[in-house]
Amino acid sequence: MASPDAEQAAPTEPARWRDLDMLLSRPGNLVAASFDPSPTLRDLLGSLVEVLVVGAGGLGCELLKDLALSGFKKLHVIDMDTIDVSNLNRQFLFRVQDVGKSKAEVAANRVMERVSGVNIVPHFCRIEDKEIEFYSQFHIIVLGLDSIEARSYINSVACGFLEYDSNDNPLEETVKPMVDGGTEGFKGHARVIIPGTTPCFECNIWLFPPQVKFPLCTLAETPRTAAHCIEYAHLIKWDEVHPGKPFDADDAEHMQWIYSEALKRAELFGISGVTYSLTQGVVKNIIPAIASTNAIISAACALEAFKLISGCSKNVSNYLTYNGLEGTHIKVTEFVRDKDCLVCGPGTLIELDTSSTLAEFIKMLEEHPKLRISKASVTHEGNNLYMQSPEVLEQMTRPNLSLPMFELLKEVPYATVHATGMAENNGKKVSSLRKLRVAFKGVGASKMDTAESS
Repeated sequence: MASPDAEQAAPTEPARWRDLDMLLSRPGNLVAASFDPSPTLRDLLGSLVEVLVVGAGGLGCELLKDLALSGFKKLHVIDMDTIDVSNLNRQFLFRVQDVGKSKAEVAANRVMERVSGVNIVPHFCRIEDKEIEFYSQFHIIVLGLDSIEARSYINSVACGFLEYDSNDNPLEETVKPMVDGGTEGFKGHARVIIPGTTPCFECNIWLFPPQVKFPLCTLAETPRTAAHCIEYAHLIKWDEVHPGKPFDADDAEHMQWIYSEALKRAELFGISGVTYSLTQGVVKNIIPAIASTNAIISAACALEAFKLISGCSKNVSNYLTYNGLEGTHIKVTEFVRDKDCLVCGPGTLIELDTSSTLAEFIKMLEEHPKLRISKASVTHEGNNLYMQSPEVLEQMTRPNLSLPMFELLKEVPYATVHATGMAENNGKKVSSLRKLRVAFKGVGASKMDTAESS
């Protein structure tokens, strides 16, 4: 009889990768034209391909594990959150002793402990804190997020790398594919986004239902539920007590203040059920998560990422939904890309005089009816033309504000620039990145035909 240690021993390396190697060694009818079956393909993918996982929560933990066990050895994970006790029931990489620590750092270390040869670099910060060039190093981005705003930002970053030829066909070498996963209770989705080919996140943002909003009169006069009390503290009381001070949902002290005020409100009206976790859920619109749904959606996302990179089979086209509420229902829907999309399209055309300065250009972005970007930072081919922050970069790039854009863009007839700033999304001011095609009036023949003109 085998010893207990032998029974619990991890599989040997050849046994662990047997099925994966078999998949990569065989030709088939559904493989990509570029697929070249080889028994060494897994090692090649592991040594060359860099993958970014955005989010290290319930879905992100599963993604890191699945991707590491799919042969990807160069992984990065980014998440700004720390571990809370309420995470432990479904975010299986975390333990009680990890409470208060960075999710990204703990998750990375746990996976590296269990899967030999994999290297995961954690980033404990906001996705907006990273320079755009940080995202350029990855061959694919996999999203495990619970926020529409965060998805929209990463989508705009990935689509920002996309370039088109003179016939408005995407250049393959500039395409940065994404796989987006999401769960809500017993429901979930896995979506393949190939910028310029399939719909990006912004093309069908209408798939996401609008957030539930309560009438202010109900919150102020006749609250009936715990959520009413929380929203009263959030939307009304905060501004009364802290005039001019913006509320930060990611600040623990701010959230604790909302929770305390909501409790007082609930006691006043005899309402029960106000908890700190519910306060976080209402204020941040956090959707309840179930571990089994996370596991299923993560498996679908990891498989799609593997197929995208290796070409070993045809990808889902392009939106898979899962419903496990009553039995199991899985469906794939092929959505159509919006050719006029401001994010994944060729770019919004801005026509300028050769004398127009960078300061005037930034002002135009604020007034453009389809952009409305305030406090914009502008880059061109990785060079900072003007940066709003940090202060040292703002001071370094400030002299450019008085210079003509024609001079800053090296006197070419047209060029692509990127603007990052604040724009309105679903009634909220959120960080936004837009690709813009700048054409100078009367300089050369521009092939940048588009309906979007200032």
